[in-house]
Amino acid sequence: MPHRKLIARLLSVVELSEQDQVRLRDMPHLIKTFRDGDFAARQGDSPVHCAVVMSGFLSRQRIVSDRNQISAFYIPGDVPDLHTLHLSAMDHDLCSEGASTVAFILHSHLRPILMASPGLTNAFWRETLIQGAIYREWVENLGSRAALPRVAHLFCELATRLEMVGLFHNGSFHLPITQQDVANACGLSTVHVNRTIQELRKMGLLEWREQIVSVLRRDKLENVAEFSAEYLHALEAPKPHETMRAAE
Repeated sequence: MPHRKLIARLLSVVELSEQDQVRLRDMPHLIKTFRDGDFAARQGDSPVHCAVVMSGFLSRQRIVSDRNQISAFYIPGDVPDLHTLHLSAMDHDLCSEGASTVAFILHSHLRPILMASPGLTNAFWRETLIQGAIYREWVENLGSRAALPRVAHLFCELATRLEMVGLFHNGSFHLPITQQDVANACGLSTVHVNRTIQELRKMGLLEWREQIVSVLRRDKLENVAEFSAEYLHALEAPKPHETMRAAE
């Protein structure tokens, strides 16, 4: 069900009442599965729904000159197109990275829910602001850091965001993207990304094998990346019983 990771995601950044969690659990939705490279939305579309990532990854991308530029990765619990509630046209593509499952919620269903709940309106507004903060961090990472901290920063961010929704286990997480995707996200060549990842491996900071990333020395990796999680605006981790209640 789409509410599970969505509620976990929202609880990591804002408090939600039991009533608001029930509203999210009861939302009508349509579930679609996508293969690697399939598009969940295309530039120029005028969506009538919002997407909730249930499993897998989506990327936000657009062709700039002759390069495919990735400007965001979306993980389970994310709603990558909340802006379509107010902006009618997509100005980028949403592409599945590996296999993914996405729930679509009609705007016509979502708007009345938000009108009835100031708490959910606040939660989704905060989520949109955090997505903006992540985008600003990506711009600064791309424009100001050398290749090694730039790539390390991306891995630190993904580890932290996945940890917030319970998908970072024993220092490892599933990463269904390729080195080409990392290159497209970091403004580097694939060869440069490969050399950078090899350097992180030699430093004993990171392993990446068969879509499993293992963070070996997290503090050191974050130092190399100049990473601070403040821009993700996480609350304290919910208590175990709260997490269980959200997943019911």
